[in-house]
Amino acid sequence: MQEIFAGLPWWVKWVAVPVIALVVFGGLIASVVGFVIGLLFKLLVFVAVVGGLVYVVRKFMAGSSTRGDW
Repeated sequence: MQEIFAGLPWWVKWVAVPVIALVVFGGLIASVVGFVIGLLFKLLVFVAVVGGLVYVVRKFMAGSSTRGDW
């Protein structure tokens, strides 16, 4: 592979090849990044809902044991 790129100008190696790779694989890269971001968002929502549930249950259990109102 190095022999192929050895005689080429720098702009072909550092500009043209990455641009061609982005054009060819751009849709795949975008779908993978979108999937990962969506998964992280769902994970964040899951953690927030579980944390809220734990907070409400602990608040309810503490209130019912002391017979105080919350």
